[in-house]
Amino acid sequence: MQIRELFSNYIYPISALAGSIIGVGIFSLPYVASKAGIWPMLGYFLVLTLIILVLHLIFTEISLKTPDFKRFPGFVSHHLGKWAGALAMASIVFGSFAILLAYLIIGGEFLAGIFQSYFGGTANLYTVLFFAAGAIIILLGIKVIAGIEFWVVLFLLFSFLLIFIFGFSHIGAANLFDSGLDSGWQNLFLPYGAIMFALWGTGLIPEVEEMMRGNKKVVKKIVIISTLIPAVVYVLFTFLILGITGPLTTESALIGLRGSLGTGAFAVALFAGVLTTFTAFITQGLTLKKVLMYDMGIKYWQAFVISCFTPLILFLLGLKSFISILSFTGSVLLGINGILILLMYKKIGGKSYIIYPLSVVFILGVIYQIIYFIK
Repeated sequence: MQIRELFSNYIYPISALAGSIIGVGIFSLPYVASKAGIWPMLGYFLVLTLIILVLHLIFTEISLKTPDFKRFPGFVSHHLGKWAGALAMASIVFGSFAILLAYLIIGGEFLAGIFQSYFGGTANLYTVLFFAAGAIIILLGIKVIAGIEFWVVLFLLFSFLLIFIFGFSHIGAANLFDSGLDSGWQNLFLPYGAIMFALWGTGLIPEVEEMMRGNKKVVKKIVIISTLIPAVVYVLFTFLILGITGPLTTESALIGLRGSLGTGAFAVALFAGVLTTFTAFITQGLTLKKVLMYDMGIKYWQAFVISCFTPLILFLLGLKSFISILSFTGSVLLGINGILILLMYKKIGGKSYIIYPLSVVFILGVIYQIIYFIK
């Protein structure tokens, strides 16, 4: 296989999907681990990685049996009917707004962490700058992002190496294994929504399938690799950050490293955070725009304005609770999507011993998060 074919058939599709999965969710995980404890966190990782991997493969099978140029709500309508499609549309649109809002919150915070001490300005200003750059690049499409995300993932891994080198002297076993011991049961279920959010990658699977139009036999391999890479990266990142900052871990993870790294290494880490959230913001915005265009029949520019400007308006209205947004989205909105995927899988002759246990997991997750939210 030539190098060009290797990139076009494997590396670019894998980097597109894995890079879109490795988004803002990664920065919530060390904080969640500090509250729930590292052992419960690892248990959740093992179970939920397996569940999400199975779900991604199920959705890949559905995607291969569905006409091209549809997105998730179109898939649901095609297999389950218009009412299920309407539910999927509401879930995917509101979920996308929440995800884009989370990207704005954390991306703006990272930008402010890099430049605010030099140029001044409010945190909101840097969020608006982050938004403006992302909204423009969304117009360029997935092929550009696929090429960029490969290098963004490499740079993110490089920044982790810098964090390890410059923060090594601060790593302590007590930071890892004593975190969460005094929180009791109240945070035991906290990792569920955060990890679900961080690992979820169904939105870009149809994009990958379309990219591989001439070689669809390898799509499932690409999905497997693209799901496992983020899971491994997340575990390593959680251990690294929690080992350095322990109970002082911040919600956005990297900001808490300010006192443990040198100025240069801290700036590189924040810049990697900006790039990661930035590319994920673009990918999510592009996916939502296509949902609005393909499945709702909204015109191009209207779809662009709705998909990009709604989360900015929500931010400016004061919705800025990062962990709450991720937990609710991962547990409730993505849980609903998971149930719909399993119903589609049943429709095409899926295996009952997979459908029913996974359905119970998603239903319980939705119920718990709603009860927790009401409290």
